[in-house]
Parts: sequence; structure tokens; C-alpha cells
Amino acid sequence: MTLNEAPPPRLDKALAAVVPEGVTLSRSMLTKLIESGAVSRADGTPVTVLKTKGKAGEEWQVILPKPAALEAEPEDIPIEVIYEDDDLIVVNKAAGMVVHPAPGSETGTLVNALLHHCGDSLSGVGGMKRPGIVHRIDKDTSGLLIVAKSDAAHQGLAAQFAAHTIERRYIAFTHGAPSRSDPRIAGLQGVAFEDGGVIRVATNIARHKTDRKRMAVVNDAGRHAITRMSLLESYGPIERPYAAKIECWLETGRTHQIRVHANHFGHGLIGDPIYGKRKSLPINAFQDEDKAFLEGFNRQALHAATIGFIHPVSKKLLRFSSELPKDLQNLQRVLLG
Repeated sequence: MTLNEAPPPRLDKALAAVVPEGVTLSRSMLTKLIESGAVSRADGTPVTVLKTKGKAGEEWQVILPKPAALEAEPEDIPIEVIYEDDDLIVVNKAAGMVVHPAPGSETGTLVNALLHHCGDSLSGVGGMKRPGIVHRIDKDTSGLLIVAKSDAAHQGLAAQFAAHTIERRYIAFTHGAPSRSDPRIAGLQGVAFEDGGVIRVATNIARHKTDRKRMAVVNDAGRHAITRMSLLESYGPIERPYAAKIECWLETGRTHQIRVHANHFGHGLIGDPIYGKRKSLPINAFQDEDKAFLEGFNRQALHAATIGFIHPVSKKLLRFSSELPKDLQNLQRVLLG
């Protein structure tokens, strides 16, 4: 890992600030690795003192312990198949389902369900615990996901994701309604306005310095992320709506990207336990039954509604859409009043 400019004085804090995306490595884990001699300078010299001061641009090597083998087993779990052929399958994932096994979520995942549905026909490129998985959506995000059944499809789809040519559109419900007339949004880093009322957010995103479950907008680290958003409908008083339905489409696909960018300009997603919890709806403005629904709505209001791509084998253009699931339909109904 390469340290940022003006890194913190303690080595564990300095390294925690530059953990690559996709690597779960907390500061406490880094502390243990340093003390055990698993962290060394670029020349191979191990360092075991936490108060060691690193320099900007200095490279460090962190040797991670081997993860325990985790094999996914087939499970007879219902899944909604939107499209399937010999090379790939498109599924409509339910909110609450983890995509692939991980410590703490070894069973009940989409991979477990796919292994039962597809048998041994999934691509092996992803390894034992994520066969066929080309991209992911969060556990509590619902919607469309492409899975590769052949290695050729896996490689072809991965290339399209890397080139940012796959169309991915999401429907989200936010606290408040983002507007280009809001001077606070207009002055934010990375925010620009495009024709048709589109708000473009382009920032770097990296793991949060102190909370490893969160991602954050950063200046000189992380990975570049671009999200476009368009207001579809607002709810509440015209002069100050308390919620909105927006469409988002991704140019890149970073961890929690839409959730982070929506939070960045002050309109976190309804129900988001990580990025939206500081906001609240005017519960007392609703009927008792609707109050109970809103108080019990505890997942980010985000749905992967559309996906479009070139079939990596047939070369045909494919595009699929998914209606809002029942909980988001109910949320929309309640917000309409």
C-alpha cells in the first residue's frame, strides 16, 4: 500500500486510510498485523512499532493471513429468473439476500440458490465461493443481476463492466428532493448539472477512515466514481418536499456508490441504515397504519431496475427491466399520501 500525503503519525492509522476498495481490513486488524511482524517497508524490513511514522508516497507491504476455505453448497432457494441461456442468467434478486457466501453469511445466498438452479453450469472464474458472479448489488438492494454460466460469458461481461459500457439504472427514494436550484448542491465538490434536469456527481470514493463498513467521498485517494441522477417525483409541500423518487444511472460501479453520492449532497436514501439514518420523515403527517409502515421500513430504498448489455457470445443487445418490489411500491403509495 502507498501512503497518502501527510499520513497520520501512527502506522496503523496511516495504513487504514489507504486500504484498497474491496479489502476488509480494519484498523484493529492492522494493529495486530503490525505487532505480529506482518507489515514491512518496501525493502522487506518488518516494522512492529505502532508509532512508526510513514512518509507520503512510501510503499508498505502487508501480508494477510490466508482466508479459511469457504465452499458454497447448492440450496433449494426460490429465485426469480428473468432470462437464461447456455451462457448467462439474469435474476431479479430480492432485498435481504446476500450475493455470495462470506464469513457470517455462509448459506442462503444467491450463489447457493444458483448452484441448485444451474447445477455445475456456472462459470468457474469467480472461484469456489462466487462462481459466475460478475458484479454485485448490496444485500438490501433489490433488482437485476447478471450471472455468467460459461467462462467466455464471464470474461466478456467482465470486460464490459471494466469499460463501463453496461447500462445500469436504479430507482431510489430519498429524503428531500434534490434540485439544481439548490445552491448548497451546486457548490458541492464534483457536482455538475446537465441537460434535462440531470445532476452529475463525480468524486473519488474510498473506505471511511474510521468506520470500515462505510465508504466516503475523498479528495486524493480511492477510486473515481460517476453517478447521474434525475428527479422523477417529489412528495410533500412543493416548496420543501420531504421525499423524492429518483432515477440513477452508473458510469462506474463502486461499493455503495449511489448511497454515498446521494448522502454527499444531503439526500440520503430512505431506510438506509448506514448513510440515511441522520434523516427522518415527518412521521406525524401520516395515518397510523402508514406511520407503522414507515417506522418499520429498514432497508435502503434502492432497486436495480434496468440492465442492458451486449451478449458476450451472441453479440446481441439485451435489455431487461424489473418493476419495483412490493415494499417499494408500498413506500411510494404511502409517500403519495
